[in-house]
Amino acid sequence: MTNAWLWILELAVCYIGILLAYRLFGKSGLYVWIAMTTLIANIQVLKTIELFGMVTTLGNVIYGTSFLATDILSENHSKKDARTGVYIGIFAIVFTTIIMQMSLKFIPDASDFAQPSMEVLFSILPRVTLASITAYFVSQFHDVWAYHFWKKRKPNHLWLRNNASTMVSQLIDSVIFHAIAFIGIFPFPIVVQIFLVSYVLKWVVALIDTPFIYLAKKMKPQLGK
Repeated sequence: MTNAWLWILELAVCYIGILLAYRLFGKSGLYVWIAMTTLIANIQVLKTIELFGMVTTLGNVIYGTSFLATDILSENHSKKDARTGVYIGIFAIVFTTIIMQMSLKFIPDASDFAQPSMEVLFSILPRVTLASITAYFVSQFHDVWAYHFWKKRKPNHLWLRNNASTMVSQLIDSVIFHAIAFIGIFPFPIVVQIFLVSYVLKWVVALIDTPFIYLAKKMKPQLGK
């Protein structure tokens, strides 16, 4: 299966997953989803791929759904609940990084086979974490603010507040993250290309999620509210 088809499949899996999380567990399911997406995205972003003839990193799809989660919290619950989701994401990133850095310090047994792979995967994590926390904090709080800004001014236009808040927030996130995480690691032209492709893909993800927030708005969660 080609990268393009895998990317489309990941889109479907992620959107089905977030709706199931909300339908089965309510806002608690969205909190779990936010924590999960921040952790998975921080690992996926270390892998560069060719997609639609361009170089980019993984993580655009799964991370993009964290914005959908906070938009659902803003729409169906409250601004406070959406902010709680942001704090949960930051908490998950910070403590995952601390614990994994501690794990690398344990002296492996002679029979161990995982240490070299873990070092390759998680040795860069502190820098990625700094980039991720900074970008996530700024962009997600902007997303929550912008969503309610447009909700007050255009209360009957769900599609507008969903897309206007997310697309601008994704731009803020991409600029901050790529500047901190990749400048000095990849050649600058590659960083620029990864940034541009990444943002375009995030923009597409944000556009596609519009019908899913309409579905979520009509849902009655089985557990919680």
